[in-house]
Amino acid sequence: MLAEAEGWFLDLRHEPDDPRGQADRTLRLRRLGKLGDMGLATEHAPGVWELSERLEPTLREMGERGDIIRTMQKALRAEGTERDPMSFAIHDTTLAVPIVGRVIDKHLSDELGEELTLVVDGIDGRTHHVSGIDPARVAEARIGSIVEIGPPDSAGRPSDRAIAGMAEGGIYRPSRHLEQARFEGRVPSGDYDGFVASHVRRLEALSRAGIVERIDVDQWRIPEDFATRAAAHDAGRGGRANVRILSTFDLDRQIGADGATWLDRRLVGGAVSDLVPAGFGEQVGEAMEQRRERLIEQGDAVRRPDGRVSYRRNLLATLREREVARVGVELAATKSVPFRVAADGETVSGTFTGTAQLSSGSFAIVEKSHEFTLLPWRPVIERPLGQEVTGIVQGGSVSWQLGRARGVGR
Repeated sequence: MLAEAEGWFLDLRHEPDDPRGQADRTLRLRRLGKLGDMGLATEHAPGVWELSERLEPTLREMGERGDIIRTMQKALRAEGTERDPMSFAIHDTTLAVPIVGRVIDKHLSDELGEELTLVVDGIDGRTHHVSGIDPARVAEARIGSIVEIGPPDSAGRPSDRAIAGMAEGGIYRPSRHLEQARFEGRVPSGDYDGFVASHVRRLEALSRAGIVERIDVDQWRIPEDFATRAAAHDAGRGGRANVRILSTFDLDRQIGADGATWLDRRLVGGAVSDLVPAGFGEQVGEAMEQRRERLIEQGDAVRRPDGRVSYRRNLLATLREREVARVGVELAATKSVPFRVAADGETVSGTFTGTAQLSSGSFAIVEKSHEFTLLPWRPVIERPLGQEVTGIVQGGSVSWQLGRARGVGR
């Protein structure tokens, strides 16, 4: 109809002589009536309609929303679950309130692989579709993982800070960045070309916003306030959601786990007010009850005469240490060196050979010539597999630095 409209007007007052033309006119009038109900068309006289300028973008947006809803329904059905589409919430990266829930779908939402979409079954009884997520933030999240998605970070992207740090005299050169990356050897999988290309793609996006300027194939003009302007640009577009992985284990695995789970942290903290007794919120409430009974059975909690439950002192640390000791012994059976638990306050230095996903969280495997240990790990900009790392153990967490600390031997 848009192609036939003249100045947004359609004149259907004259009825065609042939039956096919009459049927087509009837269908178009019915469609115009529907568009009128939607506020996208106005009938000024019988058979004379004016189309709204918002018609095409509105219909396109509705089509995209329909595709998203079908994607969400498909993800739920794969989980053996049905939800009322009225409980669906579709977000870009602008979130006023954090979302906590189970990942039921995870897919790239652009051809460059720079943005990810998550479908999350929330503890608030709603199913959420969140787009524009940095893939690096959720690399460890699998279907069934528990995540928290909050408002965008204000600190800016690590890639922007890297570009600013590599610029000399206001000029960034991809060739120099590639040389530096190969020298440091900290790029995952050794894909140095892809690593630098991702920074160039970021610059291409920012050039369209007028923040940087491409001089030639190997030179980009970078302003002095580049990082600040790039962060402001992201903020103006809603930024990228801040995603925190609460557990890579699903509810069933957490109920029977021997480590410190997300369910345990909720039980110890007494968190129940945010659970809606519907959908995944109801499932979490039931899982917390089952986990509580499990802790009572294994002597880590007791039910008092008044019905309330008391938990072992330092429960989370005890469970974490118990799981680390078990996993360490299991890993030692596959290695040529024994496992040793790192003491609190100890400085550990060795080769970072990988990570182990435990119910207590992500742990780094750090090997020396005569032993190895497991230390709490947190995502960093680059995972230096095979490189030297040093960490100071402090109260169940570790302060990390890449490279061997001076004076600390293997």
